[in-house]
Amino acid sequence: MGKVAEEVRKLVEPIAAEFGLEVIEVLYEKKYDGMNLTVVIDKDGGVTIDDCEKLHRAIDKPLDDLDPIDTAYILNVSSPGIDRPLKTERDYRRNMNRKIFVRLYKPLYGKKVYEGVLTDYDEETFTLETKDKRITFNKKDTAKIEPIIEF
Repeated sequence: MGKVAEEVRKLVEPIAAEFGLEVIEVLYEKKYDGMNLTVVIDKDGGVTIDDCEKLHRAIDKPLDDLDPIDTAYILNVSSPGIDRPLKTERDYRRNMNRKIFVRLYKPLYGKKVYEGVLTDYDEETFTLETKDKRITFNKKDTAKIEPIIEF
């Protein structure tokens, strides 16, 4: 995480917590419309547009006072979305007993891509029940872990 994102996260986390929100990540990146500072939030039961607006209003002035960015930027507050990659403990908990997609950096049992139901996880590993077998993966060996959205 860059210096700006780190400073912003320290400022925003306690404010978000007052609203019952968790800061998932802070991104500071150049986009087509200039520099963007994005605060991604979540809460049990999901984030509403009102949650995003409330936090946006609550952090706008403190961010101006902190002045961590020396150029103009666009502030965004958003939810992680239902197809967000699994990164945090909350992401794993929310996706327990659901189908997920896994892409590995290098093959395991001759494959780099797996789909299955998430049945267990801890800080370093997670377990999938595939149609063939139960497999435990090391999180550090995964390039991508994301939910499979079925309608």
